[in-house]
Amino acid sequence: MKGAWLLASAFLLAGCDQNMDAQPRYSEYSRAPLFRGSALRKPPAGAVDRDALAEQAAMRTKPLLTAALLERGRQRFDIFCSPCHGANGDGNGIIVERGMPRPTSYHAERLRNAEDQHLFDVISNGYGAMYSYGARVPPRDRWAIVAYIRALQLSRHASIDDVPAGQRGKLVEQP
Repeated sequence: MKGAWLLASAFLLAGCDQNMDAQPRYSEYSRAPLFRGSALRKPPAGAVDRDALAEQAAMRTKPLLTAALLERGRQRFDIFCSPCHGANGDGNGIIVERGMPRPTSYHAERLRNAEDQHLFDVISNGYGAMYSYGARVPPRDRWAIVAYIRALQLSRHASIDDVPAGQRGKLVEQP
């Protein structure tokens, strides 16, 4: 009995000598004989990134139009869009002064008639010389930018009929 206990203790103590912090490992792009190829492993079929489902849902779901959403859209527009498209969305941003090509005005008929999803997709994936903002701007902020672009378009192309009847008198009276 005493001999078995000593033998078991010897095995346990021998196991304590291994340094678990210094285990053999593979560099990401090296060959790994254990895997018969690259050390980078493909995810199993059907695996989904844990954040992908929430992001896809946010991309499909357009938020309700609120004053807070428009304000957020204005802030994000000023940061990401105005350097190229200008503060009014007319394509006269600072990059034009620096010799870069002039982007399309948001007030062009084609973009005024475009679907909101088209504007969202252009922000997400880029278009022409514009690069993708999909990795830089979260989906909810992209929808906020789209809402603000629509507000810019409406402000430039609104008619007196778009003003509530009770407010029209104030507009006509002003010099």
